[in-house]
Amino acid sequence: MEKLNRRDFFAGSGFAAAGALAALGAAAGRAEAAPEQTGSSAGKKFKISLAGWSINSTFRKEWTCLDLPRIVREEFGLDGLEFVNSHFDLPLFGYLKDLKQRAADYGVELVLIMCDNEGDMSSEDKQERMQAAINHRKWVDIAHFLGCHAIRGNFGYTKAGTAEERIARCAESYRSLVEYADTAGMNVLIENHGGLSSYPETVVSLMKLVNHPRFGTLPDFGNFAPEVDKYQAIEALMPWAKAVSVKCVDFEPDGSHPAWDLDRMVEIVLAAGYRGFFGIEAGSRQGRHKENVLACKALLERHR
Repeated sequence: MEKLNRRDFFAGSGFAAAGALAALGAAAGRAEAAPEQTGSSAGKKFKISLAGWSINSTFRKEWTCLDLPRIVREEFGLDGLEFVNSHFDLPLFGYLKDLKQRAADYGVELVLIMCDNEGDMSSEDKQERMQAAINHRKWVDIAHFLGCHAIRGNFGYTKAGTAEERIARCAESYRSLVEYADTAGMNVLIENHGGLSSYPETVVSLMKLVNHPRFGTLPDFGNFAPEVDKYQAIEALMPWAKAVSVKCVDFEPDGSHPAWDLDRMVEIVLAAGYRGFFGIEAGSRQGRHKENVLACKALLERHR
């Protein structure tokens, strides 16, 4: 995979100034990303949400999207919920109204919707990539109705062209989508989520090209290419962060997380001035998704 020059990226002013940029960027996005805290999280540094993908393995077996507010509150004792668009059964008005009411009944904030499979935002075919931007609009509308602050999209999967060409095409698509979202006061986020976006320099370049206050990052602790320094990468993405995905896998019995240093990741995010939701996205090779959510919650609460 062709990619931008990482050595130049980290050695240059982009990463060298990451600390200062992070403070400025996080402060600029704080109004959207960190609403006033109430209830059980009042007085805490941040609130914690559950990404629905954490329990995806039991989707339709044990729960549907309508059950998520109850699960977030009763099973995990968390404050917020992050949806995945594929979990919505019938996103019509009555269904969405019911979902919104259930969230209110359980005191759960609806944070964002992660959107997949709506087209390639970096396609070489302009008509195709602009159609992908249009496809995302319905999720902007749904997120707005539910009271979320953002949707999350993907970079795209095409390998046609150089890295710079793909980033430029993606920027055109996201500029169109963000301008639509801006009319509703909604944010559009990009996550390091496979392919070229697994390299932080790609996401940083995209942010600079789109250059819109409603366009932000959703740094994911786990979704970087193997050769990328995860800690430097998170710091590089924080200037634009409007959400954070606390990706975790299997914890040890003592509560440690051997795959990577989650405590260090959280400290990087907090040092950047971010005070929005920390979204737990728990995976497991041993089928311990729920146990890992609770272990991650315990780790995050030590930092609150």
